[in-house]
Amino acid sequence: MDNPALSGSARQAARAPPSEQITLDRSNTPTTSPSTNNPPRTPNKPIQPQITSSESKLDHGWRRRIRNFSPSWFSITMGTGVVSEILYTIPGQSAWLYYLSILFFALNTALFTLAFTASLLRYTIWPEIWIVMINDPTNSLFLGTIPIGFATIVEMWVFVCVPVWGKWAVYVAWGAWMLDAVIAISVTVSLGIILMSENGQRGLETITAVQLLPIAATIVAAATGANVAGVLPNEQYALGTILACYVMWGMATPMAMTVLVIYYQRLALNKMPPREIIVSAFLPLGPLGLGGQTILHLGKLAAVVFPKTGTLDPVAGIIAYIIGFFVALIMWAWGLLWFALALAAIYKSRPFPFNMGWWGFTFPLGVYSICTIQIGIELPSHFFRVLGTIFGTAVIVLWCIIAVGTARGAWRGHLFYAPCLASLKREQDVVTRASSAEEKEMGGAGPALASTSSDITERPPTQGREAPDIDQE
Repeated sequence: MDNPALSGSARQAARAPPSEQITLDRSNTPTTSPSTNNPPRTPNKPIQPQITSSESKLDHGWRRRIRNFSPSWFSITMGTGVVSEILYTIPGQSAWLYYLSILFFALNTALFTLAFTASLLRYTIWPEIWIVMINDPTNSLFLGTIPIGFATIVEMWVFVCVPVWGKWAVYVAWGAWMLDAVIAISVTVSLGIILMSENGQRGLETITAVQLLPIAATIVAAATGANVAGVLPNEQYALGTILACYVMWGMATPMAMTVLVIYYQRLALNKMPPREIIVSAFLPLGPLGLGGQTILHLGKLAAVVFPKTGTLDPVAGIIAYIIGFFVALIMWAWGLLWFALALAAIYKSRPFPFNMGWWGFTFPLGVYSICTIQIGIELPSHFFRVLGTIFGTAVIVLWCIIAVGTARGAWRGHLFYAPCLASLKREQDVVTRASSAEEKEMGGAGPALASTSSDITERPPTQGREAPDIDQE
């Protein structure tokens, strides 16, 4: 029953739900006052990303190091492996050089095992990093360092272990080479397809000598196969290995020369690369030096194996050897020009910061020095042997300097940096912003639904149906 002492507007305010209470000011003007259960709505503010405890763990300790362990770390195994080969092949062999090469061989094996384990943990714990790394146009190129580093271990196995352990070690090396060849060809072909099918256009200024890494992997596999073929006891197995190495050399070496032409055009039109990657100017020495050494060694093996197996003409092996020598000499001369250009680039860009790219000094110059020594042995020429020894000694000194800097940077942790993780973080931020926007849309309707539900629950139950109140004038 309505109280007759109340006016119509007062009675209407009393019947209103708590969320819409009407109060009267001194001028008897009804105003709506918000309920204490439903505070006034404030403008939506942008949600700031909060760092969770799981995210903070990724930036500290072993998780940060494993998460940022990019394939470029395998360049250490490339440099260490080529130092062991230089110590084994350098002229004027002595016992201490031989044992020192074994020491570097053991160190390289340990480093490769450690790097492979870290990479396996990285892609097992965070499998999403693999997709991001593959799609990165620069970081994915360093996948070529993995088969190259493994190939240096196989070569030293042939040099050191096969003479000591005999026949079974030969077939272990042969099987390891087959595995390395399959991986190297897969890297060369697949990365080429990925780069060509990449979304968006790339300017010529983005081309660097790092493009040679996945191509060089197949050339290194061909060079390793030549060393394996030289110790195989079965002549037919040796012949098949030699022919396979010729095929791999033909797949990769002309492609490397094509990239060199593009890279030279980039230098001519867009000048030197940035200081952070200027060391990559030495990378052209790798395909040229190793390509020349490989074709020379394959021709030398063909001169022995072809007559024994009746392959082609009896003089086919000698022809392959002669052609291989002059091709190697021409490639070595072309490498000499790139060596001069690399020295000029380093001189003009000094000083430049220390990073993992410094390992680009070691392997290209190392294989170029080995090619120089091999040319000196085949001629024979004291000039080439002495020059190769000088180059090899410089590589060993550079390895010592870079190894100290890498150990210091690894201990402090600042060398563990993977640029591709920035793309992963951007993708995660997009997902977070999308979910936050969705929550804000739902949040706008939330208070209204909450007040409606509270009104329903707070109203007393009615007995039957009441007639509406009618104001009496």
